[in-house]
Formats: sequence, C-alpha cells, structure tokens
Amino acid sequence: MDTKSLSDRILKHDRRALARGITLVESARADHRSQASELLARLAGAGRQSLRIGLSGTPGVGKSTFIESFGMMLIGQGLKVAVLAVDPSSARSGGSILGDKTRMERLSREKNAFIRPSPSQSHLGGVARRTREAIALCEAAGYDVVLIETVGVGQSETVVSEMSDLFLLLLAPAGGDELQGVKRGIMEMADMILVNKADGDLKAAATRTCADYAGALRLLRKRTQDPEDFPKAMTVSAVEQHGLDAAWKEMQSLVQWRRDNGHWQANRAAQAKYWFDQEVRHTLLARLDTAKAKADMDRLKDEVASGRLSPTTAAEKMLAMLN
Repeated sequence: MDTKSLSDRILKHDRRALARGITLVESARADHRSQASELLARLAGAGRQSLRIGLSGTPGVGKSTFIESFGMMLIGQGLKVAVLAVDPSSARSGGSILGDKTRMERLSREKNAFIRPSPSQSHLGGVARRTREAIALCEAAGYDVVLIETVGVGQSETVVSEMSDLFLLLLAPAGGDELQGVKRGIMEMADMILVNKADGDLKAAATRTCADYAGALRLLRKRTQDPEDFPKAMTVSAVEQHGLDAAWKEMQSLVQWRRDNGHWQANRAAQAKYWFDQEVRHTLLARLDTAKAKADMDRLKDEVASGRLSPTTAAEKMLAMLN
C-alpha cells in the first residue's frame, strides 16, 4: 500500500491501517524508513492533538489492570483511547513477549480502543525508539488519549516524560522502606503518583503510602509551571474502579492550567527539539553500524593500539570518512 492510501485510511480511523503504519515506523529497513518519513510528513498537516499520558510503575503494581479500567472509563465518556505498551524484548527474536492484548481483554474488544505492544529492543528507558512516531500516528487517527506504558521503574525511565503531556507513576501500597526503593529522578518527573490496590485489606496501607509519597513530592519538586497543589498523590483501585474518575479530573485540571498559562505548547516545542537532537544522534550512530564503517573502525583501532595514531586523530579521520 502506498503512503498516500495509508495516510488517508489512518485519518479515517482505520485501525488496521494504523497498525500497518506503526509497523512501518518501527522497521529498521532503509526503504521502510523512507516510507515512514513520507507517511509522517503527510499526517503532520492533520493538526490533531491527543492527550499523551506516560505511565510507569514497579513490577506487579497492576499497570495493565489500571490501564484497562482507566481506558474503559474514558471510552464510557465518549473518548477514543490508544495504548502503546512497550514490552521487554525477546533476546532471540526482538519481539515483545508480554502480550498486552491478552492482559487487557475487555479493552482490546472495544472499537474505540487501540492497543499496540511494541518491543523495547533494549532501548534506554524501556521506551521503543519509534514510540514517539507511533504516538503521532495515533493522534492523526483521531485518538483523544494516548497512554504510553513503560517496562518498569528506573532513572532512565524518565525518557517517557519527553514524549508525554502528563507523567503518572503507579505504585502499590507498601511500608515506608519501599519509598527508598523508588528512584529520586522518576519521582521528580512525576506529575501525579497513583497508589493502586487501595481496596480490601490494603486500603488502609494505601492511604498511609499515599500520605508518605505526598510528603516526599513536596520535598523533592516544585515547578513554577504547575499549580501550587501539584504534583500530588492519590489512591485508586483499578479492580474496583475506585478513584479513577477523581484522578482523571485532576489530570484534566492540570492540563487545562498548563494550556491557559502557555506551558502546553512550550512543552511540546521543547520535546520536538529534544527528539530532533536524539534522531540526529541515532542516525550518526547507525552510520557507524555498516560493514564498511566497522572495517574502518577496526583498522583505526589497530593504528591507535600500535601508537601510530592518537585517539583524537583517529576519531577525526573516522568522522571525516562518514561525511
């Protein structure tokens, strides 16, 4: 299918075409990269914007259950929801191995939902390199909310904040010692912390945990582009669908405040600059991965090892060969 036909179908909310488009942008083949660039250029003029919500959380916290319950609630309000779930990659095939469609069975059957597991392929932060482009395709397809689920929690995981409008950190009820196990960097980036599993015997523990994190947030971060009461911590129960609507209202309130105060577009512009920088870096590194470049690198390494060239001179020669 040519890129014009594909873009036309994506703009008409064709889920099969959207899936094909994401497969195209995720491909590393040179001809596919060219087609992907053309497709993205065609869709850029659509002018559609989704609310991009990044979601991270410790293993076992119930991210998939939360996304399914949250997504079903949004669809019940008449919204279209896309989920880009970045799975750990198979070391052998490179494919994703968790199978989010099987973990979100109800949501996957909804006509106004789109779920796409993407292999992280060892990319820093568990966010697939082309996730940003997949988000652009989902926006063009008319999805109101795009949820980006990441592999886990870590310092590098904060890269998700560079492609989202809101960054949520999902945590489970735990003792005070667990607070020490959460990286400070990801706490500083979070717009909201949601303590999940606030039901049954864990309800009291969730309330205490929420209070602990609320105090930690006040100490860790204060950003001038947010209202005084953000970032904030809240309790939710994905199983009982408790607290989801309240959390959504708070998200909408924060987004509206940022729009009204000019921070929304400024953040989008800063993200675009960041990803331009990253794309240049990745492209340069890719040029070093060809057979010829590897052979030149090996030859220059031998000359550096023998003392015939300094590392600086050898590096300059290698860069000159790439021009």
